[in-house]
Amino acid sequence: MGLPFIGESLEFLSTGRKGYPEKFIYDRIAKNSSQVFKTSLLGESAAVFCGAACNKFLFSNENKLVNAWWPDSVNKIFPSSLQTSSKEEAKKMRAMLPGFLKPEALQRYIGIMDGIAQRHFESGWDNKQEVTVFPLAKRFTFWLACRLFMSIEDPDHVAKFAEPFNLIACGIISIPIDLPGTPFNSGIKASNFIRKELRAIIKQRRIDLAENRASPTQDILSHMLLTSDGNGQYMNELDIADKILGLLIGGHDTASAAITFVVKYLAELPEVYNEVYKEQMEIAKSKAPGELLNWEDIQKMRYSWNVACEVMRLAPPLQGAFREAITDFVFSGFSIPKGWKLYWSTHSTHRNPECFPEPEKFDPSRFEGKGPAPYTYVPFGGGPRMCPGKEYARLEILVFMHNVVKRFKWEKLLKNEKIIVDPMPIPAKGLPVRLYPHKA
Repeated sequence: MGLPFIGESLEFLSTGRKGYPEKFIYDRIAKNSSQVFKTSLLGESAAVFCGAACNKFLFSNENKLVNAWWPDSVNKIFPSSLQTSSKEEAKKMRAMLPGFLKPEALQRYIGIMDGIAQRHFESGWDNKQEVTVFPLAKRFTFWLACRLFMSIEDPDHVAKFAEPFNLIACGIISIPIDLPGTPFNSGIKASNFIRKELRAIIKQRRIDLAENRASPTQDILSHMLLTSDGNGQYMNELDIADKILGLLIGGHDTASAAITFVVKYLAELPEVYNEVYKEQMEIAKSKAPGELLNWEDIQKMRYSWNVACEVMRLAPPLQGAFREAITDFVFSGFSIPKGWKLYWSTHSTHRNPECFPEPEKFDPSRFEGKGPAPYTYVPFGGGPRMCPGKEYARLEILVFMHNVVKRFKWEKLLKNEKIIVDPMPIPAKGLPVRLYPHKA
């Protein structure tokens, strides 16, 4: 169980920062010769579940034997979720989101996404010989999230939020020690700053809706202001600010990590780049000048999506997630007491040769036909708690891929740049690349 209070958290976090998050898991599987082992993480007794059978068990028993659980650090950074439990909040949120995040609703956003992508490349990439990819990917996904969730268009307004969001992301999965200078303390301060900004936006939107200057269906913010729950209760401003905060983090952090690794692997694998380029140029040539991407175009990006899936297998933006046992139960001969935390890890299947032969090899064809076996490929989780933004992420990744390969080839400037995981995988120096624009 490691040290008192801290448990094995330091090793759990530091193997990630060294770039081998799977090491923590695989060392213990080898030592315990089992798919389940106990430890103490982020101040809690935890059982770590590894492998497809474990994933299936956890995802299938959602709300029966296990519930979602977040570390203390999350509840302190999102304080409105303390009035009700974070579980209740998550349920409310999930009830509200599908209308916005299902494919048919997202179809009408593809043109907006493509328009923002074009503006993003004009301002951040064109006429540059070298760029650093990760900060640019974050700028793109954050701009999209601000536009689609709150109708904020202005890049300067978006930029004001960007840095505090980075601090929140680092504070969420950290040891919850609230002292000046700790990631946790910086995360709390940043979330207070953003909440204040969001409340000003919410107040203004309320006025605009009342005076018909804003549309009830224009974005998630309008929807939240105008939708009551089953008891006719409307959400208060602090609640809405918290929900938008959570959405903005969920809606841009993981996708920007995925986009960055797409760029990394396309630089390393010219044959894969060429196939993606061929597929995207066929789409580009079928468009009239100035015509934006649409749903049919996205459906044609089959190979590109297989590439993105293989990227997320090797560098999953989400390392895993916690659950809590809501009753005593037995799994695979181990008794799990009520109240214990459970952790499942993407790496326990993604890099497991039983699930993916030659797991270190980059092979997009794994996703052709029926694709990987159920419960082995879990970058978006699974079961009732599958990430509700999965389809949104697919669109923003594909729109980005279309725009980047259409414009450039590129090479990495640091041949062996280290990858760190904190709490998402990122290249240590942000992936600097040299750009080679295609001849028009």
